[in-house]
Amino acid sequence: MPKLDATEIHRIVQNEIDDAVLYQEEEHTGFRDMATNYYYGEKFGNEVEGQSQVVSRDVADTVGFIMPSLMKIFASSKDFVSFQPRHPEDEDAAKQASEYVNWIVTDQNPGYQIIQNWMHDALVFRLGVVKFYWRDPEFDAPENYEGLTENQLALLVNDPKVEILEQEITYAAYAEDDADATDDEYAEARPPLPPTYSVKIRRKLENGQCVLENVPPEEFLYSRRAKSLEDADFVGHRRMMSISELIGMGYDRDEIERHAGGEESSLSEEVTTRFQDLSSSGGDSTVDPSRREVEVIEAYLKIDDGTGVSELRRFFCVGAGREILEDEPFDALPFATLTPHLIPHRLVGRSVTDDTQDLQLLKSTVLRQIMDGAYQSTNPRVMAVEGQVNISDLMENRPGNIVRVRAPGMVQPLPIQPVWQATFPLLEYLDNVRETRTGISKASMGLDPDSLQSSTATAVAATVSAAQCKVEQIARVFAETGFRDLFRGILRLVTHYQDVPQIIRLTNNFVEMDPRAWSNGFDLIVNVGLGTTQQDQKLALLAQIAGKQEQLLQTLGPSNPVVGINQYVSTLRKMVEAAGFKDAGQFFNAVPPEMAQQMGQQGQEQQPDPLAQAAMAQVEIDKAKAEAEIAIKREKMQADIQLAREKLQMEMQLKQAELEGEARLQGIKLANKIGEQGTNIRSVV
Repeated sequence: MPKLDATEIHRIVQNEIDDAVLYQEEEHTGFRDMATNYYYGEKFGNEVEGQSQVVSRDVADTVGFIMPSLMKIFASSKDFVSFQPRHPEDEDAAKQASEYVNWIVTDQNPGYQIIQNWMHDALVFRLGVVKFYWRDPEFDAPENYEGLTENQLALLVNDPKVEILEQEITYAAYAEDDADATDDEYAEARPPLPPTYSVKIRRKLENGQCVLENVPPEEFLYSRRAKSLEDADFVGHRRMMSISELIGMGYDRDEIERHAGGEESSLSEEVTTRFQDLSSSGGDSTVDPSRREVEVIEAYLKIDDGTGVSELRRFFCVGAGREILEDEPFDALPFATLTPHLIPHRLVGRSVTDDTQDLQLLKSTVLRQIMDGAYQSTNPRVMAVEGQVNISDLMENRPGNIVRVRAPGMVQPLPIQPVWQATFPLLEYLDNVRETRTGISKASMGLDPDSLQSSTATAVAATVSAAQCKVEQIARVFAETGFRDLFRGILRLVTHYQDVPQIIRLTNNFVEMDPRAWSNGFDLIVNVGLGTTQQDQKLALLAQIAGKQEQLLQTLGPSNPVVGINQYVSTLRKMVEAAGFKDAGQFFNAVPPEMAQQMGQQGQEQQPDPLAQAAMAQVEIDKAKAEAEIAIKREKMQADIQLAREKLQMEMQLKQAELEGEARLQGIKLANKIGEQGTNIRSVV
């Protein structure tokens, strides 16, 4: 395949840009205008003069309900993501990468504001876009130095903030008295004078850094059938820039001014819609020629340049003719996008505006009917007999006004049919529909005392949890799409473009970060799931974990394979963060790996092996058991002997009692026998 020339490349780029712009204007510009009007509560255009024109704010209210929960999930902690090592030797580098990338978002850039605007655009306009790129170091104006010695030059060269632009060497001539000498031997013996140096330098004001910017949805272009950013053939950033900005970026003044002005772009129309609630009587910005604007498109296009394989290239185009000023290969797209409700096989899904815009129109219509009915109830229409009523008195509507009539009953109010009896249930129904679609209600937010005061704690928790499922689903979609792409892109930027170490402050310590040492890639884990738990539940769970860790450390020692000192301190720091304190370093310092290893070795020396300790404990248990069995047998034997002795004594006592009783019986019998013999003798006598 022949290589494409400049004309063919320009034609391809221009066609892709024009098609993407046309697609935006056909499919999304109208929706974004409508979403802006609905969010700001603008009128629908069907209002009737003299009747109610109230507008419900369902879109803004629903977005306002969801945003605090999302910000609590994402912005309550500075640890958005963590990188996991793929090899054991990369563990320290992965930890540093996690801390550094999170620091770039939260400290080096206005992370809270960027994330809030990013998610807000997604909820209202279906798509939120963040652009991340590497900004080169900024330098001061060039400086010239002449007559420097070699040592002085070395001081400049060794300064990391100095860049040498030009350098010249000057060999100094001999002094006049020596220059006129004719003795060749004397001339050869003379020592040469050292050379001097003239240099042109510039000083670095600040190092390069990763920059995050919110991109308005109307400025983001992509191909029609893009399923995701990865498979999109074309992605672009279309915006208006002033002539001064472009000249400051190094572009030719005449070439930029040639493309300034022209037809008004559709971007201006959407910007006007966004600021329509503000006064439009501002000054003319075209008074200063340098402030005239030029349409600029930063296009990223997969194009085949004769190799048979499409490669990603970056084109910087200006003007309506899309004239290419830059053409360079590029490694990855510098964008991350969010959409609340994913639609399979489409880059842009559905938004909260899609869920609530029809409800806002219906509720506004019902509210207007209620208000018109209320107006008619307090100021009803009347019927008057023509010629019998002073019309001027009747038209002057003020309290205490007198209406002159020629006869009684000439003025009577028209009957009014009340509408609120039928409309209030309709409003409640529409609120239920919104709750079903979005999961947001007063009860779920804990704001409805009537629905919660008689409910059990379990029922209230179930109501709140059901609403949180909707928000958690949106949060999980955001985490696995835009946030994952953003943090991967930041890691790629710092590893590719940062050429000097960066010293940052973490947990009250200054740490040097050098991404050049992170040679291998990492696996990315998004930590937003931790933020969905209630704070009290999280604290209770962390307290249980800390208790188990303390028990294991006390039982098995600090060198056990289950939990270490650093993990225990990490749990304590998480408890502090869950309690709402931003800096856990005020309470607990992170344990350096060397100290944790040393503590583990000391604990291992002081405490015996857990297995040996368990074996010894088992021996002691068996010994105690054997001694207990012997004691039991001894006591049983003694009890049996005592029982036998007592039994023998009782038998002897019983035998003795029997003998005594038998002796007494024999004595009685003998006495009776003797008495009978004496009676017989007396009878004979």
